[in-house]
Amino acid sequence: MAKLLSCVLGPRLYKIYRERDSERAPSSVPGTPTSVTNPPSSSWDTYYQPRALEKHADSILALASVFWSISYYSSPFAFFYLYRKGYLSLSKVVPFSHYAGTLLLLLAGVACLRGIGRWTNPQYRQFITILEATHRNRSAENKLANYNFDFRSWPVDFHWEEPSSRKESRGGPSRWRVSLLRPEPLHRGTADTFLNRVKKLPCQITSYLVAHTLGRRMLYPGSVYLLQKALMPVLLQGQARLVEECNGRRAKLQACDGNEIDTMFVDRRGRAEPQGQKLVICCEGNAGFYEVGCVSTPLEAGYSVLGWNHPGFAGSTGVPFPQNEANAMDVVVQFAIHRLGFQPQDIIIYAWSIGGFTATWAAMSYPDISAVILDASFDDLVPLALKVMPDSWRGLVTRTVRQHLNLNNAEQLCRYQGPVLLIRRTKDEIITTTVPEDIMSNRGNDLLLKLLQHRYPRVMAEEGLQAVRQWLEASSQLEEASIYSRWEVEEDWCLSVLHSYQAEHGPEFPWSVGEDMSPEGRRQLALFLAQKHLHNFEATHCTPLPAQNFQMPWHL
Repeated sequence: MAKLLSCVLGPRLYKIYRERDSERAPSSVPGTPTSVTNPPSSSWDTYYQPRALEKHADSILALASVFWSISYYSSPFAFFYLYRKGYLSLSKVVPFSHYAGTLLLLLAGVACLRGIGRWTNPQYRQFITILEATHRNRSAENKLANYNFDFRSWPVDFHWEEPSSRKESRGGPSRWRVSLLRPEPLHRGTADTFLNRVKKLPCQITSYLVAHTLGRRMLYPGSVYLLQKALMPVLLQGQARLVEECNGRRAKLQACDGNEIDTMFVDRRGRAEPQGQKLVICCEGNAGFYEVGCVSTPLEAGYSVLGWNHPGFAGSTGVPFPQNEANAMDVVVQFAIHRLGFQPQDIIIYAWSIGGFTATWAAMSYPDISAVILDASFDDLVPLALKVMPDSWRGLVTRTVRQHLNLNNAEQLCRYQGPVLLIRRTKDEIITTTVPEDIMSNRGNDLLLKLLQHRYPRVMAEEGLQAVRQWLEASSQLEEASIYSRWEVEEDWCLSVLHSYQAEHGPEFPWSVGEDMSPEGRRQLALFLAQKHLHNFEATHCTPLPAQNFQMPWHL
């Protein structure tokens, strides 16, 4: 009976992975299994085959889950409609509650029938035995890696409070209490009195409601359950590819806010390619998942890769608000350093689109990481939010973003001292504020300008800023080369100037180089630095970045 109850309450099993390639080198990751147990029987199909009873019961429960999700999202409109029609009176609500209770009992009965179907299936019984053994003493963890199932039942592999993650000698303090959300500054001459706070209260309540309902879902559509349900077959296929073809290792990390983060690690250390010694931590876009996201680019380039899903995406729990995003990124970096065994100097942060927020947060919080690569990212969320909302909402949108959804990428990136590469999509239709053809409205330009102005304020004076803006207007390599040659940029001279300054003053930014330089010299140096920090890729926003375009940032 205990086993039957476990089958009733157990997670949904999606797949049993096929046998790993015996020629693959075993994982050398500290704290992870060094061998893989084959699936229970070679005669079984790689996809888990539920019996008829379990299959039909699962379909009924899945349909009920979809209807519940639709009802949840439409509940405000339904409530308003029922109120207008007079259906919310006590005499009509009580019978409805009886119907709801009956429906819940029927669904509970269907769940019991599903459990009976699982109990009669030897594949599921063996899986649930391995899962229970892993939860008891983790001795069967290597066998559990052969199964893909509902990630909520996966045991936690790494906790942010683990003793090793508190050591400051290898990666800095384990918690970075960074203030991500700043209150709106008061106008000069005003005081934050009790009366002013009362006046602001309706606006603050409205901003909170907008951020936690429409705003968050517009900003991170990948967290919407219905979208994840539609993408489930694709996500399962992508995860199977990472596990079976790339020997990926899945792990659950628990962040300081209690959220559980779904990760996938592919280890390329010990191979002939030198880039395998470097770890690329990938930060996905607002509808991206590591199963089908930007992890494929560094994988094809031969690097070790650690992918993770935003809070509320696929196997990760929680909701993707900025502080939760930062907490998730923190535990991912700690996991890479203290469990996977990578030094911060061997870690590269690679982000696509909105993933630039967590990438720049990690760069700011872990200054010893090797490099940051930002693909199709932006400087600040406010201009992009104003682009898609009515002009009459300008004040509400600005306030909501600043207080609850403040993705201040440029500000965070300027606190990082290491090498940075920005990849700008010349046909980007997402992070432009006008039309894709207007390349100067691409917010990647603003990210570059703010970075250069912070690091080289004297070079990026009027002459240098004007030259870089002209260079950014170029939409092809031919136009770039034309502008570059027009100002007769001498790269050897630029390098000698930068090396001389670094040798005399050290590498710490900002630099005062260029203050005694001629306008022509500032133009040359500004164009040289712009070309080293930004590369163009002729594609739209969602085009996968080819492996040959994945290059390490320039480092003096």
